[in-house]
Amino acid sequence: MYYRRKILLALLEKNNNSLERLRLQKLLFIFSMRKSNPDYHFVPFRYGCYSFQANQDLCTMIKYDMTAADDKYWHKSDTHSYYNELTVSDRALLNQVIMEFKDTSTNELIRYTYINYPYYAINSQIAHGMLNAGELAKIDAYRYKPTEKFLYTIGYEGRSLEEYLNLLIKNGMAVLCDVRRNPISMKYGFSKSQLQSACEKLNIAYYHFPDLGIASEKRQNLASDADYQRIFAEYRAGTLHENLKDQIEILNIISRQSKVAITCFEADHEHCHRNQLAISLQNNKLWNYKLIHI
Repeated sequence: MYYRRKILLALLEKNNNSLERLRLQKLLFIFSMRKSNPDYHFVPFRYGCYSFQANQDLCTMIKYDMTAADDKYWHKSDTHSYYNELTVSDRALLNQVIMEFKDTSTNELIRYTYINYPYYAINSQIAHGMLNAGELAKIDAYRYKPTEKFLYTIGYEGRSLEEYLNLLIKNGMAVLCDVRRNPISMKYGFSKSQLQSACEKLNIAYYHFPDLGIASEKRQNLASDADYQRIFAEYRAGTLHENLKDQIEILNIISRQSKVAITCFEADHEHCHRNQLAISLQNNKLWNYKLIHI
């Protein structure tokens, strides 16, 4: 079992095997923020900090009769003690968080996270009913203020879904253009349907341009710079030369939306075809923007 799932189960275990959904997310968030190397990451969502991965893990564990859920609560279903399988430091931190907030209502807990971690409240639908003007102003300071028009490129290699989404949010992204030929990933959150759903929940439009991708069989056994130069030369001469329609559509999207990102897998843009696509877009007569790799 993934260690991170033991943390979820231990959190439920130490709360009489049951926690309100919102409360679980907030306690897990505080626990995670106090760890030097957290097992879960979070995004600013409808009620503040939220981990898509944690929710997915809880849902997955239903299949193994380890968790159960109703409209308001998560429950631990089995009798095994996962708390005893945590590291000593994690047990101590979990106990500290539980004791600190054991007499705190869920609304008070939400308010605590909004005041102490204001970035995670920027998309909250309930902040105005919980905070005063000064506290709301601190949250507003974290909201991106659009200025110039940019094209960004981003890869998800080595990033959790939440870390990736936070980069989009913090850079004010309005649109994500997925340029993978086959948008399937073994990593949670990055297959097309999952990524599209997460983006749209955060008010980021998602478009897929499969014809700007490179077939997976061509990306096998890329071991040297020469291998990358060869495949990118083929990509420029073939896909980019022949498919101007999709490139113009991306340029039109930037013109309408200001902040747009093109995405693929590789962390290093120099080893990803999205960089070749970005260079091609820069060379188009319609280009009048700035390019940033994140």
